[in-house]
Amino acid sequence: MKNRTKLWLIILTSAVGSLILFLALSIVVGNIWVKGYNLNKLNAISSETLNLIEQHHFPDKDNLRPLLDSVHNRNPDLRLEWVAPDGAVIYDTSGETERYDFTQLANRMVDMPNNLWSVNKQVTLVYSLSLNGQSYYLLLSLPSEAMQAGQYFFYARTNEILYTLILPILLSAIVPYLLSLWFFSSINRRIGKLNEALNQINFRSEVIVLEDKSKDEIGQLNRHYNEMAHRLQSQASQIEQFDNRRKLLLSNLSHDLRTPLTMILGYAETIRAGAYKDEDELQAGAKIILQRSRYMDSLLDQLLDISRQNENAHELYFAPHNLSEMLRKILLDYLLILDDRNFTIEVDIPDKDVVIPIHAPLIERAFRNLLDNAIQHGKEGHFIGIGLTENEKEVCMTVKDRGRGISPGDQEYVFERSYRVDGGRKGDGLGFGLSIVREIVESHHGSVQLSSVPYTETLFQVTLPKNRLGN
Repeated sequence: MKNRTKLWLIILTSAVGSLILFLALSIVVGNIWVKGYNLNKLNAISSETLNLIEQHHFPDKDNLRPLLDSVHNRNPDLRLEWVAPDGAVIYDTSGETERYDFTQLANRMVDMPNNLWSVNKQVTLVYSLSLNGQSYYLLLSLPSEAMQAGQYFFYARTNEILYTLILPILLSAIVPYLLSLWFFSSINRRIGKLNEALNQINFRSEVIVLEDKSKDEIGQLNRHYNEMAHRLQSQASQIEQFDNRRKLLLSNLSHDLRTPLTMILGYAETIRAGAYKDEDELQAGAKIILQRSRYMDSLLDQLLDISRQNENAHELYFAPHNLSEMLRKILLDYLLILDDRNFTIEVDIPDKDVVIPIHAPLIERAFRNLLDNAIQHGKEGHFIGIGLTENEKEVCMTVKDRGRGISPGDQEYVFERSYRVDGGRKGDGLGFGLSIVREIVESHHGSVQLSSVPYTETLFQVTLPKNRLGN
């Protein structure tokens, strides 16, 4: 069952139920809490009394007395008087026997019907009965305190007057339900829009933004939906980017591994078959096999580092290490490669020990990645510069080259994973080296900056705090 149908049923049921409940409670509460006489009850008593008198065909005082006394005994607050046409009192339950004149009767009628609900007043009602062609009168009187505290009266001489009241009564009864219907219909429409938007949301569709400035619960729900939809769209965009990078990584890895592997297999087959001319050609082939093997080992190391970082497998163990000695040892490993490629090396490492707390394997990996990057992308300049400086709070390691450099538009992206300058196949590698450098340096509460002027100087500067917490 739809909410609209439920709403109509609730409105109709509540309208009928409220009317029945009002009438039932009015009767019950009136019987329990509203004590006393009202006009209907007095009229009923008088009508019953007059009927009995009429049935006895105008009995005399002796026969009338038991009848009026019986009514009085049942209603102690009532005073009943039977008066003749000439004003003589035939019988009075209070014992009075004086004749009434017009003034006395008129005084008893003064301020009626206000005396019905006044305090400390006498209420008198007069009823007549025609017997033998003469009118006799029954006076019914009681103190106003014996009347009910609250009474409602409605008088209509003609049925036409009722029509003038039907419209106001209907409007007064229907307007609350119409307002409720409008309110709940509005809520139903807003919920319907939200439900439609939720049904259409997916990773590939445009976000349906719900415009709702209200501050009620549905407005808050709509705003939460908008935030959720934007988050899903952002996450979908990130997933798509990650998927594209994954495909690019697999493509690059396949190419980067296949090329050196082909060379290794070719030279290995040449050596195995003895198809080299002399010892120099043999050594040259072995050297190429060694270089390509080291390159493949470097690629596998990068993949291993990426895997560990993605799984948060790096547990940092800080201990004091001599950066001067570490950089010299790393440089010694690269001397043969740099010398073979005719690189000019500029070293500015102080003779004194520069000791700070670091996780040595990670810092060594970061520095090697910077050197590999400078050798790979700065080979046109045939220059490598390595420096180490310190002050009271931090140390600074630098690696620079004079190669083709990095354009300003690429500099803000080079530290992102899988990013390659110009998006092409310029140079080898997977595009993870510099991102690993930044992650390692930031894990040590340090920073890495880049400045580049093509074929003049490309400088990577790593700053590490001497205090391990970076304070």
